[in-house]
Amino acid sequence: LRFDEKVRVVVFKSEVKGVFCAGADLKERAKMDDAEVGHFVKRLRNLMDEIAALPVPTIAAIDGYALGGGLELALACDLRVAASSAKMGLIETTRGLLPGAGGTQRLPRCVGIGLAKELIFTGRQVDGQQAASMGLVNHTVPQNSEGDAAYQRALTLAKEILPQAPFAVKMGKLAINRGMEV
Repeated sequence: LRFDEKVRVVVFKSEVKGVFCAGADLKERAKMDDAEVGHFVKRLRNLMDEIAALPVPTIAAIDGYALGGGLELALACDLRVAASSAKMGLIETTRGLLPGAGGTQRLPRCVGIGLAKELIFTGRQVDGQQAASMGLVNHTVPQNSEGDAAYQRALTLAKEILPQAPFAVKMGKLAINRGMEV
């Protein structure tokens, strides 16, 4: 995707109804030794960083659960759209873990330090409406009977981006991302 000049916007969605991404398989992770866990987390963090660094806008269409690494995936995207019924949270502390794929950096940039600490410390889950009120998502929409309302709204948002000058959009993303690091 990084090198395909025809790609102008990337929308992340799930093919599983009611779930955007439920995060890592903790049963699988429990079978890993410390070295394997370290390697797994490093690869996951690198994947999220690669998604965040894509030169085109990325949109997460959250039509269901986005928990742990699932919310970290959504946070790696530039924009997030959620169904009002979606459930989101960095729930790792409820499992004796820490968000390891960038959530501890991206969530505070999105919602502010105090609220990010509260959400991470408590492991609280929020719905789409709550996520919109705290700035976690750009848009919240009522879920439809097909279960893809967030995806449909994400497509509409992508269609708003497509007519804009590709180079200007890419440079705008790069300038914002680099400016946030200063």
